[in-house]
Amino acid sequence: MVSQLPGVKFDLNLIKKYDTPTPRYTSYPPATELTESFTEQDFKDAIALSNSRKTPLSLYFHIPFCLSACYYCGCNIVVSGNKNIAVPYVEYLTRDIKQTAKLIDTDRPVVQIHWGGGTPNYLSTEQVGYIWKHIENNFKIDSNAEVSIEINPREINRDYLFFLRELGFNRISFGLQDFDPKVQVAVNRIQPEDMLFNVMGWIREAEFASVNVDLIYGLPHQNLKTFKQTVQKTIELDPDRIAVFNFAYVPWVKPVQKNIDEKALPAPSEKLEILQMTIEELTSSKYLFIGMDHFAKPNDELAIAQSENALKRNFQGYTTHQEAELFGFGATSVSMLQEAYAQNHKQLKDYYQAIEAGNLPTCKGYKLTWDDMLRRDVVMTIMSGMQVNKQEIEHKYNIVFDEYFAQEVQQLHLLEDDGLVNLSKQYIGVTEIGRLLVRNIAVIFDAHKATRERKLSRAI
Repeated sequence: MVSQLPGVKFDLNLIKKYDTPTPRYTSYPPATELTESFTEQDFKDAIALSNSRKTPLSLYFHIPFCLSACYYCGCNIVVSGNKNIAVPYVEYLTRDIKQTAKLIDTDRPVVQIHWGGGTPNYLSTEQVGYIWKHIENNFKIDSNAEVSIEINPREINRDYLFFLRELGFNRISFGLQDFDPKVQVAVNRIQPEDMLFNVMGWIREAEFASVNVDLIYGLPHQNLKTFKQTVQKTIELDPDRIAVFNFAYVPWVKPVQKNIDEKALPAPSEKLEILQMTIEELTSSKYLFIGMDHFAKPNDELAIAQSENALKRNFQGYTTHQEAELFGFGATSVSMLQEAYAQNHKQLKDYYQAIEAGNLPTCKGYKLTWDDMLRRDVVMTIMSGMQVNKQEIEHKYNIVFDEYFAQEVQQLHLLEDDGLVNLSKQYIGVTEIGRLLVRNIAVIFDAHKATRERKLSRAI
C-alpha cells in the first residue's frame, strides 16, 4: 500500500526492504571513524587552515548534567542530584573557551551558538551568565546570530526563560517525547500536559523566534491510538519545528535502557504504522517534511533554507548556516572543520586534566582526505537538498562524476528501479518515496561503510 503525502510518500514494502542499519550522517565520514591517532597538533593545524579561510563560526557548548536519567537516553550525560558537581565544570568550560579562542581568528563572526546536553538549565542563572560573559569576551557574536538552547521543561520557570531571552538566546528546544502518562512513567520522564503547555506559553511570551520539540516513537506502551493523541496535542502546542526520532533499544550500548521492559515495546509493524500516521498528521496539518525525522512550518528557516538549497547537516542536525565551521566546547563536544573533526574527552576527569595542563582537551579526531571531502559534499547534499547537481560537483573537484563514481552510479540504478531516485545526465534526485530512505541513498557514496564494525541505528 502506498499513501501519498505532500512532498513524501510512505511505501511500507520498500521501508521494510531498506530498514537496515545506516549512519545518520550528521557528518561524513561519520563520528564512528574518529580515531585516537588524531593529535592536539592535528587540531591546531586544522584551526590554522580554518582561520585562513575567514569563514563564519558556529559554537556548541555541552552541559552534560541531568537531575535524573530518562531511560531511553542515548546522550553523554552525568546524572546527579547534587548541583555542586557543575561548579568545577563551569570553571573548566570557561578556561576551555579562553584557551581555544586564542587559536581562532576572533574577527570571524559567530553566526550560530547552541547549548546542548544533558540539561543546560541544570545550571543556575548565575552560572549561565558567567559562561555567556566568557563567550562574549572571546568571540564576536553577529547581531543576527541564531542562539539556541535545549531545556528540560520539568526544571524551568518563567523567570529563567525570560532571563535566557534577555541574555541573548532566541531559539529554544525541549524534549516532549510522549504525552501519555503511562509511557512517561515507563521511561522515567513524567511531565504533565498542563506543565508543557505552560512552558510553551512562557516561551511565546518571552518572544523566542523559534521553538523545537522532540517526539520519540517506539517507546514502551506506545501504540497507534495513543501516539496519534500525542501528535495531535503536539500540533496544538504549535511549535515551529518538530523532530520525530525512532527509539533504538540498545541496552548493551546504553545500560540505562535496561530499566525498560523490552516486552512493553511496540512491535516493528506497529512502529511503522505509528511513523506513517505521524507523517500523515504533521504534513496534512501545517508542517513540511524537511528530511529524515524533521518537520518545520513553511515559514521556518529550515524550510526556507532547503527550498534555496542552503541547508546543511552537522553534529547538531540540520542547520541553515552552510558556510560556518563548528567549534565544540565542553566534555564530549565535537568540532567540525573543513579538513578535520576533533572530539573532546568524554570523562570529566580527563577533560579537566587536559585543560589544567594548558592543552586542548582533544581525545580523538579525523583528518579528511580529498576523497572524503568530495564524498562529504555528495552525501550531505543528498541528506539536505534531496538532489545532487553532478555538474557542480564536477566543476568543484575537476572530475567526471559518472566515471569517478561508476560503481556508485551502478548501485543507484537499482534504487531507481525501486523508485527511490530519479537519475539523469545532470542530476540525482531523491523521489517522494526516497525521502524517508535518504540514508540508504547517501550510504552508497560512503567509502568507509565496508570497514565499519559498530552497530548503527536502522534507517527507519
